[in-house]
Amino acid sequence: MLLKIHHIAIICSDYAVSKKFYTEILGLNIIREVYREERRSYKLDLAIGDQYVIELFSFPNPPERPSRPESCGLRHLAFSVENISNTRAELMEKGIDCEDIRTDEFTGKAFFFIQDPDQLPLEFYER
Repeated sequence: MLLKIHHIAIICSDYAVSKKFYTEILGLNIIREVYREERRSYKLDLAIGDQYVIELFSFPNPPERPSRPESCGLRHLAFSVENISNTRAELMEKGIDCEDIRTDEFTGKAFFFIQDPDQLPLEFYER
């Protein structure tokens, strides 16, 4: 019945900051950007390459999402990368605070976490 995940929706607190983070820091491509006057809301459709992956929304005064301690609901988003060390180094050069690289005890693959501008945990996982 299910084919794949179509996209992930993220609500941000500061649209300009999050747009810059996802497009300029992470390098996602803009498919379309729409401002919906009736909602006072932006909707930014983002892709990795040509694969649609994230809808970034802005709404007036969204409530904060608890991230720590971990709470029920979405825990984090994970992106597959070719080289974990290079990815971490590139993010750090762009001023992003990166956790240390760890090894998944079950798969033996390397990974690390960062946080987006609203403290949503983002994982980078070596392919």
